[in-house]
Amino acid sequence: TIFSSHISKNIDFMALISELFKSYAFSAQERFLQYVQIDTQSDLASSSSPTTFKQKNLGKVLVQELIDLGIHNAELDEFGYVYASLPSNVSHEVPGIFFCSHMDTSPDCSGEDVKPIVHRNYQGQDLVLPDDPSVVIRMNDHPDLAEQIGNDIITASGLTLLGADNKAGVAEIMDAVAFWVKHSEVQHGPITIVFTPDEEVGRGTDNINLSKINAQFGYTLDGEKRGHLENETFSADSFHIYIQGISQHPGFAKGRMESALKIAAEIVAKLPKDTCSPETTEEKEGFIHPTDIKGDVETAQIDFILRDFDASRLKTYGEELQKIASQVMQNYPKSTVRFEQKEQYRNMYEVLQHHPHCMDLAMEAMRLAGLNPETRSIRGGTDGSRLTFMGLPCPNIFAGEHAFHSRQEWVSVQDMNKATETVVYLAGLVAENGH
Repeated sequence: TIFSSHISKNIDFMALISELFKSYAFSAQERFLQYVQIDTQSDLASSSSPTTFKQKNLGKVLVQELIDLGIHNAELDEFGYVYASLPSNVSHEVPGIFFCSHMDTSPDCSGEDVKPIVHRNYQGQDLVLPDDPSVVIRMNDHPDLAEQIGNDIITASGLTLLGADNKAGVAEIMDAVAFWVKHSEVQHGPITIVFTPDEEVGRGTDNINLSKINAQFGYTLDGEKRGHLENETFSADSFHIYIQGISQHPGFAKGRMESALKIAAEIVAKLPKDTCSPETTEEKEGFIHPTDIKGDVETAQIDFILRDFDASRLKTYGEELQKIASQVMQNYPKSTVRFEQKEQYRNMYEVLQHHPHCMDLAMEAMRLAGLNPETRSIRGGTDGSRLTFMGLPCPNIFAGEHAFHSRQEWVSVQDMNKATETVVYLAGLVAENGH
């Protein structure tokens, strides 16, 4: 997206924000260090909402912090969503915008008893995490660290993920709220704050209450590198293979038993090994990814995620899985197989391409924050993917997260502060331009 020249900037007003930030005591780091110590892992196997009630522990903290800041309409609902709103402080009509981050962390890596460590004045050295010295964060493996010389890097201690995905975004939005409260002279229109549960298991908007979001468009803060702005995501389906085998006593099983578990293993073994997998693809390439196998001799289930930027290819991936399974089943004539494919989310670019102002405003806000914005695609999804298709166009702004879902996860304090600046400038631009 190319920045549109029709966006005007009140130089005096933007200079005021810049001057205020020079003396502003950013709070994102302090907030983040507190948030990551609250275990909020979501659970793919759970049918409750939120999938883990411990996510509400963070929600309660955030609501209280918002109330303490004077945002008395802050609330935590029964499904674990936090909503709060700031009224417009300008006299002219301005469209509402929202900012959103998710509170849960990935179930892929432990998020219990996170011990954050701040590595001050990073100078390019290996970061050896003390609770497991085998976990080392090296610049060779994390090239974005080359841009962090002199900055402060936060990691976990080696036994858990950090939780920068997405508590960095939560802290940045909270810091922006604190800025607006302290500096009421900084203009903005109506702003809604939304913190969601269960994003990591694909259910972050399942029970979102759109009537509580007074906005025409908005932004998630759930991106990676400083200056990145994302308007394109994977399209995503889930795919399940259900196998009914034949169980027999193992002492009398010859010619009778057809193990569902072995059938499942054969199906997975026949998946492409050099293409179409997460470990063999990049950029705009899609994949088929088995995420779980469970079962026994009689029944088994294989769970897959299917991902591609072209939604039409998801049908092709499903057909390929059916073909592989059917070939395997030829050797097991007494057993049966059943398939199920479900839509999870779609590439938000399908909608965002018709709302270029969302990108233009965010890119100009990043420039005002002293950054060089770069439009990127996400090899994944955000709550913004589904919100966009719900009628709320929602690109994704960087939060500074790196190596998410792993014990090597890290974030830069200075990047978090720049995200806070970007949010404040963005709201100011919307207030000034009225769109």
